[in-house]
Amino acid sequence: MDTDVVIRPVGEDEREAWNPLWAGYLAFYKTALPQDISDLTWTRFHDPEEPIFALGGYVDGELAGFAHYLFHRSTWATHRYCYLEDLFVAETARGCGLGRALIDAVCAKALAANASRVYWLTQSGNAQARALYDKMADNLGFIQYRKVL
Repeated sequence: MDTDVVIRPVGEDEREAWNPLWAGYLAFYKTALPQDISDLTWTRFHDPEEPIFALGGYVDGELAGFAHYLFHRSTWATHRYCYLEDLFVAETARGCGLGRALIDAVCAKALAANASRVYWLTQSGNAQARALYDKMADNLGFIQYRKVL
């Protein structure tokens, strides 16, 4: 049986479909956010003044994954970079190419916006995702440090 996969911007009226995916993503990374942060994030996706976007991955018409990305300037390049901040595919939709399709769609958006690169982070132990990422991009070996303020 063929699976119909569609990638498109997540509509403003799709919050109820996005919520469980967002919750699954946060649970995967063993974190929680205050509701007002999730509300603000959702609002930003649909504000034309904001440089952050949400693409949805739809399997047989149902939202089954997302890619959140943003553009920013760089001190190392004349063109902007595209940061793929969040990528998630529901467990029931894994293995049908949705993750790859979402990354490819972000890359197409970046190319159309004249960005010179797309980059993303994942945890070193995220073996399933890394198997895909290693086929699609270069692992430059950086280690992330974070100081919460």
